[in-house]
Amino acid sequence: MAALLVLGSYNHDIVLTVPRFPRPGETLFGSGMASFHGGKGSNQAVQAARCGASVAMRACVGREDAGDAAMALWAAEGINAEDVMRDAQSPTGTAIITVDGAGENQIIVISGANLALAASTQIGAARVVLAQLETPVDATIAAFRAARDAGAITILNAAPASVAPSAVLLGLTDLLVVNLTEAQELTGVMAAPETLAMLLGARYPRGAVVTAGAAGAVWSVSGRAPVVVPAHVVRVVDTTGAGDSFTGALAAAFAQGMGMEPALRRASVAGGLACTVAGAVPSLARLDAILAAGG
Repeated sequence: MAALLVLGSYNHDIVLTVPRFPRPGETLFGSGMASFHGGKGSNQAVQAARCGASVAMRACVGREDAGDAAMALWAAEGINAEDVMRDAQSPTGTAIITVDGAGENQIIVISGANLALAASTQIGAARVVLAQLETPVDATIAAFRAARDAGAITILNAAPASVAPSAVLLGLTDLLVVNLTEAQELTGVMAAPETLAMLLGARYPRGAVVTAGAAGAVWSVSGRAPVVVPAHVVRVVDTTGAGDSFTGALAAAFAQGMGMEPALRRASVAGGLACTVAGAVPSLARLDAILAAGG
């Protein structure tokens, strides 16, 4: 049975390359278009599997070519997809991603079948249950409650920032992982990553991690000083998937019994490497590359 259960989304990503982001009402000519696997849940599951963790995926995709492609991806990555639902009424989720000349991105998501994911209390032998905010909250709450009952660790990546997590879900979370924008949304405070991590970390049994791109990441938990992990320095090509890479590598490390500080270092390296390749899944490094880069 899988040590890590990932509950989350799959999206068919369509990536448009532009010199800069268009202004409202402006027509802008791009220089390229490509199609990739995506979705926060799937990206994180793939990164965890590439880090050597035993991973199971719980998601919902459509019964069309894009859904078939998702199932083929998980099979190729060695991810257990027995609990993945196929919805004949909804299309597989789609994300339209624009990437500018600096490698920054803007994303529009059409959720589709992701919103049809049903609640289940089955977590098998998972030691860690990981979720995000791109699927129905009731499904995540059910899985987190089951995880708490079984003594498993719950990790919530409270992303995207446009979705407000419920108080019930936050109350079932052991470790919170957010980026700077998401941390500001949750606290209502515009502050440095370390301050935000301390504010959030006091609320969760295993604390909170705040990622801040080139400024690295901060972990804070009650009773100890914050831990700052520097970013892995790379030449940025495309930041799409970097946060998912960080979170997936972190969850994998927990599922493998690694301590928090080495897990953070590995996650930081994985997230940095994810910025060096275009597209989400193609950028997710395998364990040998992460180790070679210092993770």
